[in-house]
Amino acid sequence: MASVMRAAVARCAVRAAGPRSVVMRHAQPRTSSSRHAAALRAFSTEKVTFTFIDAEGESTTVAATLGQSLLDVAHENDIELEGACGGELACSTCHLVFEKELFEKLPEISEEEEDMLDLAWGLTDTSRLGCQIKVTKDLEGTTVRVPDESNNLM
Repeated sequence: MASVMRAAVARCAVRAAGPRSVVMRHAQPRTSSSRHAAALRAFSTEKVTFTFIDAEGESTTVAATLGQSLLDVAHENDIELEGACGGELACSTCHLVFEKELFEKLPEISEEEEDMLDLAWGLTDTSRLGCQIKVTKDLEGTTVRVPDESNNLM
């Protein structure tokens, strides 16, 4: 229990909001994979262009740097994809649906991601979590769909 509390405290940052008040804000967690992706982006300038289709059916074409997570790409481009756990593989709110051809090129799914996907609303045979998928050249010219709802159990 103590380790859970330490982890929760570590995820929060405190900043002064003026005299006599303190505001807690959630700090973006940094996993080893997100640190690796950040390091890769620092050296990579190559962009890949692909399209998100949001829950309302609107298309947004984005240019993303190799190594970014799709959750980060969505947030940077104001695409509504919740990511309630901050990309820590602790929820299913960054659930995305991929074209069959692209899905078959994605890295193998982990047992942890599979467990989280079981909780996703509108699960399909080509569903994955956006926090676990990194931008690769295989995404060039493809379409990724954001489901119309999500299960936020957090």
